[in-house]
Amino acid sequence: MPDMTQADRTLWTLSGKDALTFLQGVVSNDLRPLETGPGIVWAALLSPQGKYLADFFVVRLPEGPLLIDIAESLAADTLRRLTLYRLRADVQILPASVTVSRGLGAPPEGALPDPRHPALGWRLYGTAAVSEVAVDWDAIRVQHLIPESGIELVPDDTYILEAGFERLHGVDFRKGCYVGQEVTARMKHKTELRKGLVRVKVAGTAPVGTEILADGKPAGTLFTQSEGRAIAYLRFDRAGQSMQAAGAQIQLDD
Repeated sequence: MPDMTQADRTLWTLSGKDALTFLQGVVSNDLRPLETGPGIVWAALLSPQGKYLADFFVVRLPEGPLLIDIAESLAADTLRRLTLYRLRADVQILPASVTVSRGLGAPPEGALPDPRHPALGWRLYGTAAVSEVAVDWDAIRVQHLIPESGIELVPDDTYILEAGFERLHGVDFRKGCYVGQEVTARMKHKTELRKGLVRVKVAGTAPVGTEILADGKPAGTLFTQSEGRAIAYLRFDRAGQSMQAAGAQIQLDD
């Protein structure tokens, strides 16, 4: 069976007496449940303008410091930003000596449920890889409208509420201040979202990132595709039943 260790992930340990307090002040989700025991929280780091910069898991294992589990492509810039925000806080961020595996079905001992959606199964942190049957993660993400960094989640462009972070337990509106909080709260309480991720049917082929047109007008962007369906970012006022993306016909999925 194939090795399910996620080689495209970077893991850090956060230690020091201010580690949890420091993270609590910069990310979109509430990390206080990790004060009292093991757990996993999905959160985003935002710009002061409220735009997505990175998303990652914050993990507390039964023993040891906090972990950050982040896409390798986002790691260097995120570490730079966290180091900048750290100031004089007692926080050390170092490479972790563990790896992360994921899978579906009965979880191995010590695994934690993916906090975004039950369909995403479990994540296991340890020193040895866990083997599991291959999984079509793109199909699961399309079915449940789960965005992925570097595809639907675009640094300095995406707003997390348009990307479904509230539905996927990635933002908390009662936790207090964090970077980008004011814009996110205003989008939640004072405006109606006019754009967002939706599932569509795709007849034909078009590359990820192809512009979607409705009656010849820009309506959005086509992203992850699987088995004739896809995640699309659409303007709701132009999300009609008949749209095009290059050579593909696009329709809203029921």
